[in-house]
Amino acid sequence: MRLRVGYELVYECPQPTPMLLMLNTHYSRAQDMLVPDHINTQPWVPLRQYQDAFGNLCTRLTAPPGVLTLSARGVFEVPPNHEVPGSNGYQHTIEELPDECMMFLLGSRYCETDLLSESAWQIFGHTPLGRSRVQAICDFVHNHV
Repeated sequence: MRLRVGYELVYECPQPTPMLLMLNTHYSRAQDMLVPDHINTQPWVPLRQYQDAFGNLCTRLTAPPGVLTLSARGVFEVPPNHEVPGSNGYQHTIEELPDECMMFLLGSRYCETDLLSESAWQIFGHTPLGRSRVQAICDFVHNHV
């Protein structure tokens, strides 16, 4: 099955504005690309790209004063059926987690964990551990964001 993806984002900047974009499909899906999702700018601005520690393709640019439009279109070959979660919903203890997972448990500057932790426990603390709790969080985000 073919999946067409794309976006058009329009920004208005009062002055030259450095931007860091993470808008491309992850490199692990590159083999599925029929039409790559290259970033286009209007007006044209130079783009610099690099791959971060997680394999994301990051794009740097400086938006000129005025309106800047970012867009991309891509086509991917994807399986006809959606992914089905495995039946194992076990939630590992922190001690059982591999070292490379630990960085994902740290606070983030994008989410004020000290302010949101209490609310998160109130909303999700009653849910069963493991896959059920993750699904409850995903459903909440889907319905509220």
